[in-house]
Amino acid sequence: MGSKILGISGSPVPNSNTDRLVMQVLKSSGLEYEFVKLSDLIVGPCRACKACAKDNICKVNDDFPELAKKLLGANAMVLGGYTPYGMLDAFSKAFLERLWSMRHLNSLNEQKCVVSIISGLHKETTEATLKSMAKEFLMERMHHVAELSIVGNVPCLTCGYGDGCKNSGIPYIFTEGIKASAAYCVAVESQPVWEKATQIGNLIGQYINGKIDSIPTLS
Repeated sequence: MGSKILGISGSPVPNSNTDRLVMQVLKSSGLEYEFVKLSDLIVGPCRACKACAKDNICKVNDDFPELAKKLLGANAMVLGGYTPYGMLDAFSKAFLERLWSMRHLNSLNEQKCVVSIISGLHKETTEATLKSMAKEFLMERMHHVAELSIVGNVPCLTCGYGDGCKNSGIPYIFTEGIKASAAYCVAVESQPVWEKATQIGNLIGQYINGKIDSIPTLS
């Protein structure tokens, strides 16, 4: 069986910027890869039942146990999320909570390479969210090699009511007079992070295939 990399996206938007950046890391690695969209699964938060303590197998009857098997069989993981309400999205947060079942006693994800990706509108929020994800990966004893930030797009541009809603974010993000339009959405392919994702994916592939001896861990 060859080396594998697993990509997981917490974005529920079809073919979102987050999805596409996760995929870019996967494809650039040159490894066998699988992409999973959490919104297509049922992965609830950890119930703190501790039934996984003896064997590292979560006993909650949803889609996480099968997803855990995919992660267990991978050499690396890319997790992409976004920041509604100034915090990590619920899909990604629930997934991270459930990793406790793999960590307890045996640290099943120890030394797996991992990349974190966050899409957000504000630098401070993005940085704080990446920091919280980094803490989780540290607790998992994973080899955290990169943090990638996407400049996100306010949903008010495409919801259909962005110009008339009193809660619209458009006036706060754009100059006065801008009208809602998908034309103002910024594609991740046009952002500098795209090239960085390509480089990181390539490095992970080389490292896992033994072509380079080391890849730095984030401090």
